Amino acid sequence: MSLKLMWEIRAFCTVVDKGSFIHAARQLGCSPSAMTRAVQHLEEEIGTELILRAQKQLTLTPAGECYHLFAQRLLATQAEALDQLAELGAAPQGWVRISAPEILALGFLPKTVARFSSQYPEVMVDIRFSDKSLDPVEDQLDFSIRGAFPQSSELIGYRLWDYRRHLYAAPAYLARMGGGTPQEPEQLEEHDMVVHTAPRILRDWYFVSSARTLRYTARPRHRFSSGIATFQAALEGAGIARLAGWLAEPEVAAGRLLRVCPAYRLASSKWQDPSMHAVSASPRLGKGARLFLEAVREDAQAIAGLHEAAREQREPG
Repeated sequence: MSLKLMWEIRAFCTVVDKGSFIHAARQLGCSPSAMTRAVQHLEEEIGTELILRAQKQLTLTPAGECYHLFAQRLLATQAEALDQLAELGAAPQGWVRISAPEILALGFLPKTVARFSSQYPEVMVDIRFSDKSLDPVEDQLDFSIRGAFPQSSELIGYRLWDYRRHLYAAPAYLARMGGGTPQEPEQLEEHDMVVHTAPRILRDWYFVSSARTLRYTARPRHRFSSGIATFQAALEGAGIARLAGWLAEPEVAAGRLLRVCPAYRLASSKWQDPSMHAVSASPRLGKGARLFLEAVREDAQAIAGLHEAAREQREPG
């Protein structure tokens, strides 16, 4: 079977799975017209129509339904064979290109890269640190690490770790403002708030405690597009900032930050906690990218375990 025919079969199955030539093209990193030509050539090759196209609706013909079942099995068999060959092949090499939030440059990913590089000396890692949600297809990335909440998309997702967000401030800032540490969100009106604006400005914060929930409109004194700058501003005493527990709790243990409104966590508008996750345009990563993602997930599990233990200690019951 030629490589061209295998590509056409993959294009056909992706169009069926996504229900759209446009979404299928995005998944495979090509143009919609290339997807259309691939399916047309496949139909010509086997001598029958597989997909009915009418008013932007795609429907499989009876022949298409039958062929789709066999095509899926063929692709699954090929993927399994390639995976087995990859495991038997030479050591991984070449570039792994990813993106990640700036805050992961503070220790986490540099440590992962150092550990990974000692195991796989022929693999080079290229990380674009940005608080914007970069697109793996448009930016030609193997995968993109993102924080907060997964967006609805055609991308393949990999959960890394869950976390909670709270308010934090430096002891020196709270001493300067007087009145002690705010215990309730209503007490924040007299304080300087530091807000992270990337990837978008959040006008409302949603407080959750065991006693109540509250929607609060934040009025920032300072706004930063950088997660690192927001974190550093809190450490330097510029005001109160919303930070991830996995990042801030070590500073609390060291005495450099204090939890503000300690009975509350800050959730989404649907009262959900965020997660760190990775997204990719392809379900089959290259060997180097797959191994690096596994290394990230291993280190992520260590972080998740440490901070879950710390959370349980601080928030019994």
